[in-house]
Parts: sequence; structure tokens; C-alpha cells
Amino acid sequence: MRTMMKNFLIFLASFLLLASLFSLYDYSASKTEPVSLDQIITALDNETAKSVEISGNELRATLVDGKIISANKEASDSLSTLAKNYNLDPAKLKKVKIEIKEPSGLMYWLSNLLPFLLPFIILIGFIYFMSRQIQGANMKALSFGQSRARESNSRDKKSQVTFKDVAGVKEAKQELQEVVDFLKNPQKFLNLGARIPKGVLLVGQPGTGKTLLARAVAGEANVAFFHISGSEFVEMFVGVGASRVRDLFTRAKKSTPCIVFIDEIDAVGRQRGTGLGGSHDEREQTLNQILVEMDGFEPTTNIIVMAATNRPDVLDPALLRPGRFDRRVMLDPPDINDREAILKVHANSKPLASDVKLRTIAERTPGFSGADLANLLNEAAIRAARFNRPQVLLEDCLEAIEKVMLGPERKSHILSDKEKKITAYHEAGHALVSHFLPNADPVHKVSIISRGQAAGYTLKLPLEDKYMHTKSEFVDDLSVMLAGHAAEQEIFGEVTTGAQNDLKQATRLARKLVTEYGMSDKMGPRTFGQKEELIFLGREISEQRDYSDQTAQAIDEEVSRFLRTAYKVAQTLIRKQRAKLDSIVNALVEREVLEREEFAKLMTA
Repeated sequence: MRTMMKNFLIFLASFLLLASLFSLYDYSASKTEPVSLDQIITALDNETAKSVEISGNELRATLVDGKIISANKEASDSLSTLAKNYNLDPAKLKKVKIEIKEPSGLMYWLSNLLPFLLPFIILIGFIYFMSRQIQGANMKALSFGQSRARESNSRDKKSQVTFKDVAGVKEAKQELQEVVDFLKNPQKFLNLGARIPKGVLLVGQPGTGKTLLARAVAGEANVAFFHISGSEFVEMFVGVGASRVRDLFTRAKKSTPCIVFIDEIDAVGRQRGTGLGGSHDEREQTLNQILVEMDGFEPTTNIIVMAATNRPDVLDPALLRPGRFDRRVMLDPPDINDREAILKVHANSKPLASDVKLRTIAERTPGFSGADLANLLNEAAIRAARFNRPQVLLEDCLEAIEKVMLGPERKSHILSDKEKKITAYHEAGHALVSHFLPNADPVHKVSIISRGQAAGYTLKLPLEDKYMHTKSEFVDDLSVMLAGHAAEQEIFGEVTTGAQNDLKQATRLARKLVTEYGMSDKMGPRTFGQKEELIFLGREISEQRDYSDQTAQAIDEEVSRFLRTAYKVAQTLIRKQRAKLDSIVNALVEREVLEREEFAKLMTA
């Protein structure tokens, strides 16, 4: 519809332009004043006309003052005949310059034929544009099943990515180096009878660099790169997805060696047989075509199919069998060294001040993915630009860390004095208990400035990256989570809704200790319940109970026991260290924010 309107407007503009050109072909006529024939004769008689121009049936007289007048005469009458009929003195007519102008051939034919040809020209133009529109619709219908994959040519060096541009993920790059070697020199592997995997599945959390790593493989091997999302295969018409898969692999075979990268493959690669859509489900037909195409590769075909997902558990088993995606490359969240290396890559284009130490930023960002780190430095640069600074300062980076983690500050969200005091005691309770419990993470910052959904926050960060956690760490974490609630109860004699999220997180962690981690002495080393998932919804919606009602009651009692014990520990510490709690609150009410050094001085005072 939009294209048709565009063509119609082009046609209308062309017609108006053509009409305006034809209207201008006798531009001099627009300067003349039409008068009666006797007025021209009178001008000749009064000798106020200095020249007369005869063009067909038109008389055009130029007066002494420069004015041009015109009148029409009969075709059979000449100027001398008119002068005789009007009794004009022939001597006066001889004093005037008379010019007879015959119309040119082109203008003669245009003036005679244009009134007849113009409607035909408009009709033919309209038919032409309509036929173009119909032809375009037919071409769209024929191209509906063509692949929408974006191709990156190996000759485009500006947008090429290599392993140097991907920091961290050392093990993943080592695994993929074999793919690079095969694409560069496949005969070396074939001579030894080796078969390189046809498919490589990149598995990792969102933001860990799966797409970037796939591009880096193509850049290292200097081959073509086809990039398409799993959702781009499936459309509302049946068979389109399978057709696009066939077209994609046909294009890839013409560009060998190359890499075909399917991002978010779980959009079409989820387990079949769920009962939704029957055997003619469009998503299943697309998946079947992908499996068939991968089976059709010859050993010498230099095409590597790479795919990315963060949900490998929902993929169809046929995708993961040998001969298809039989190599799984895991991309773990970056550790502190990887985070520092990633920050160096993203800091190349940003002028950092001398006080910015990337190692310090890496220490304060455990759990951050590569995308989070890139966003962090970008937010820091935006903040520096907002304050018209020529360089990015450390305070910009620290503020960006908290903005990425918790959201922007809401300084317009002003608390009353009572709410401010409650919030200060709540956050001081978290910080105090976290400081005195041996297995809790150290406190880096305490604030009562609203940020995101929180009225205040206590920032606790581990000293080093942890991949395994002990029961004592979890128990101390429970006490820290409940410390805000305990502080409110201890100081004010009642609690507020500010501890809602803390209670939710603590209850969830306590249930995991009992049902998933086997850390309950009463329930023993086993798990309880099996999570079930409807594949087409892509989220957990039910839990299959593999235990009795009596066991369920015991689980609830054990969860409550964990929470009560943690609450008592927090309550005891708050009562014992009441003086330090009050000193933290007084500092927060005065300054609103306590950094790590300021908090440590209060604890050692």
C-alpha cells in the first residue's frame, strides 16, 4: 500500500510538471493584455502603437509605453483589410512596424494534437504504474520463501571481527580454533580421515558474546558469514520457514567456505512432540528442514553451521546428536581477569582519566557479562558528557556500575523524615550484620537514596569470584537478608513494607537449601520436586511432586526453621551492636551515602 501511494504521488507530480511546462510554452502571452479589435485599431489611428505582430488569428500590438495588447481577428481578414474596414489612414499604418510570425511546426502540432493526446498519455501512464505494482506484488510473492539472512563478505575488512576483539572466553576460542583451521586448510584434516563437526552450538548466558564470537570465527578464517535469527524462519504461512532454510543453505553452498550462524536457535529448535499444532506445526517443519540440510553436507563441504542459545535444555535431541550440533562450546560469565580484559577492549575509544583503574572496576562488577561491561562504560561516558567533562572520571564509572545493577537514582523521590529514618535503620541493619558475620560478603556502599525500585540499598560484593557456595555462606546470607526486617522490629516495634523483597529472596533461598541443595540435616541429601515445562511457552509453569503431603509439610517446617534461625542471629547482632547501628544511621541521615572506607571507620571506632 505504501509503495502504491508512492508511485501514485510520483505519477501525479510528473503530470503536474508536464502540464506546467506546456502552459509555459508561450510565456510571452502571459504578459499581454487581451483587448477588443477596435482598441488596437484606435491605437494605430492615434499613433500610440509602435509595432504590430501578426501570428495566425492573433494581432499583438506593442504600445509606445511598452504595454502589449492583443486581440483576435477572423482568419480570412488581413491587417490591410481591417484597416480599410475601420477607415484607418494607410499612411499611419505605414509608420508602424508590422511583423508576420508563422507558428513553428512543433508548436503547431502541439497546439492541435495535445488536447487529444493528453488523455491517452495519462491513461497509458496509469496503466503502466498499475502493471508495475502488480508485477512487484508477484515478485514479492515469489520471494516470500527466500532467506532473510544477512551476509558479511570476507572482503569487508572494516566490519571484520577477529579473536583479538573478543576478550576472555579462552577455552571457547581454543575450541573454535579447530573450526578456523578447518576452514583455512580442510585438506589437512581430510588426509587424516578426520571429520570436522558440521554444527557448533554456542551456549551461554545472555550478553556473554555468542554472536560476537561467531563473527570472530568467520573473521579469523576470512570466510563469508551468514547471520539469521531463529525467529526469522517462521512466518504466518505454512512452508515458508522450510523454504527459507533451503534457500539459506543454497546461498551458503554457493559461497563456500562460509559460516552459517543461527542466533536464538531455540525459537525453532525446541523439542518436538508437544502436541501443539500436530505434525503440521510450522516450527516443526522448519526444524525438520534444518536437520535434513545438515545431513546433506558432504565431508568436503566447507560449511560450518553455528548456533547460539541460552536454553540448551529445551532443544530437540535430534539437533544435538553426532553429525549435527555435536560440539557444544560453553561461554561462562567472565571472571575478574576476563572482566578487566573486556573493559580494556571497550575503553579503547573512550578517554579515561588517570584515576580510572580498570582492575578496580572489574573487582566491583562480579557477575557482569560482556554486554553489561560495555553498557557500563557507555553509561559512564554519557554521564561525563552530561557534565561537559573532557574525560571519563572514576566517579562516572562507579555511578554507572550502580545504575546498571540497580537503576538510576531517583532524587526526586523525597522521603519524609520518618521514612528516611526507617530506611536508614533498615539499610544499617543489613550492613551491620553483613560486617560481623564471617561468611558474608564485605560491604562496599550503603545508601538511602532511592534507586530503581528500592528506597535504599546496601552494596555487598565478594572479594573474589566464587563458583561454589557453602551452607554457612547461605545461612549468613539469610541473616543479612532478614537484618533490615529485624532492625525495623527492634527499633520501631513494628515492620514496614520495605522488607517485602528481602523476605521473598530469603524464602526462595531457604527453600532451595532444602529442596535443591540438600543442605537440610532433617530432610537429608536429596532433592524434592521435578520442574516441568511446557516447551511452547518456554517457562516453568508447574512442579511435579515426587513426595508425599507429610514430606511437603516437613519441607515447609524446615524452610521456616532456616528463616527463624537466621532472623534470631540478625536480631541478636543488632541488639548487641546497637551503638554501632545508631552511628551508621546518624551518618546516613547526615550524608545519605557511606562508602566502604567511611563504613569501616565507623565499625572500628
